[in-house]
Amino acid sequence: MPTVKIHFLGASGTVTGSKFYIETPQKNILIDCGVFQGVKELRQLNWTDLPIDVSAIDTVLLTHGHLDHTGYLPRIIKQGFQGDIIATAPTLAIAEIILSDSAKIHEEEAEKANKEGYSKHDPALPFFTKKDAEQTIRYFKATEQNKWISLSQDIQFRYRYNGHIIGSSFIELNLYGKNLVFSGDLGRKNDVLLRSPEKPKWADFLFVESTYGNKLHPDEDVEEKLIELINKTLHQKGTLIIPSFAVERLQILMYVLWKLYQKNRIPNIPIYVDSPMGNNVLSVFESFPDWHKLPMNEYYAICNHINIVTSYKETWEVVDNPYPKIVIAGSGMVTGGRVLTYLQQLIDHKNTSIVLVGFQAEGTRGRLLQEGAHEIKLFGKYYPVKAEIYTVESLSAHADQEELIDWMSEIKNIPEKVFLIHGEATAADTLRLKIQDTYRWKTHIPKLYDVIEIMV
Repeated sequence: MPTVKIHFLGASGTVTGSKFYIETPQKNILIDCGVFQGVKELRQLNWTDLPIDVSAIDTVLLTHGHLDHTGYLPRIIKQGFQGDIIATAPTLAIAEIILSDSAKIHEEEAEKANKEGYSKHDPALPFFTKKDAEQTIRYFKATEQNKWISLSQDIQFRYRYNGHIIGSSFIELNLYGKNLVFSGDLGRKNDVLLRSPEKPKWADFLFVESTYGNKLHPDEDVEEKLIELINKTLHQKGTLIIPSFAVERLQILMYVLWKLYQKNRIPNIPIYVDSPMGNNVLSVFESFPDWHKLPMNEYYAICNHINIVTSYKETWEVVDNPYPKIVIAGSGMVTGGRVLTYLQQLIDHKNTSIVLVGFQAEGTRGRLLQEGAHEIKLFGKYYPVKAEIYTVESLSAHADQEELIDWMSEIKNIPEKVFLIHGEATAADTLRLKIQDTYRWKTHIPKLYDVIEIMV
């Protein structure tokens, strides 16, 4: 009976850095290859080599394109990886955009830090470069949904639709007849743009995200909240800033705001989308219409209605514009990107409102703002927070506790073990108790760098 080793190299005891290494007698597989985000101690781990022989990895399987699932790919290639990086076609399209954009940001931030001398490192180096990103993309290999693909005689995998973002999937990995199911990040049942997640029918070992394992998303009226904030922005002659993840969240916001305008619920206030990555993601929606619910005629109408910022020069023109406006800019957790420029100039204005619309990981600027920080550090300097901060949780692209429990409801067997990943300690432990109370399944919360052997 073969023994399989599972190395928990990320998203274990924390939300980000998703990486799960599976050693088998036939093939070695890495599920996801993301960077850590949030607290400094975690971010520093991104600069260290993985505690495995990276050259022994045969295949990387990606659940979706977000940076905390793909952003470490250029580093494993430097460490000796030479296999295939496999995912659905839209996931690889998203990953290409995200890696290319991130490389540009890394290079720009390193250049700025060296020029202005605010980095502790001399010189400050980019985490990876545009050349590194281009090299990584050469390893990409697209595959279909719902089709079993063989990696060796006794190892097969397939992708199943799970919402969250365009291209996102959960993975069923069959090892010697045992089915290992990796949830990836699970989407919502009633997402504005995406279909409801499919559900697994059989899982001998189940690896489930727990980002919102201790929460139910509030039953709030997003449209009414946005209408209220837009009217307030108009009255105060201010700016409504929405830091947004470039993939799906940004497109949802564009869609909701356009719909409100169409229904005469909001006036024709200028809306600026300032996210080069987000602009490119729009083209992925155009290229893969079968992966989402947005009719293409509405897609084109939205793009015509909203002002797409295409250069840094335009960013400053929007900042300097004294009239009321809405700005949607990356990144969603305020860790980098164009939103930092807007905050640097406007966060100390009382007529600025900031709306956080997604999960804010521990240690990010978004979490600090959410928790009421009186000042925030941007580009090496502190700025007082005089803007009003709001959170709209129901726009989250992550399933909440109820949706996570429901996603497991059609599994016919009793899993040998359920591993809770991709969550902070309290969220994971709360979900553990809920699973045990609901299904009576054995549940385990792995720690970072744990290695577990299973018999298959």
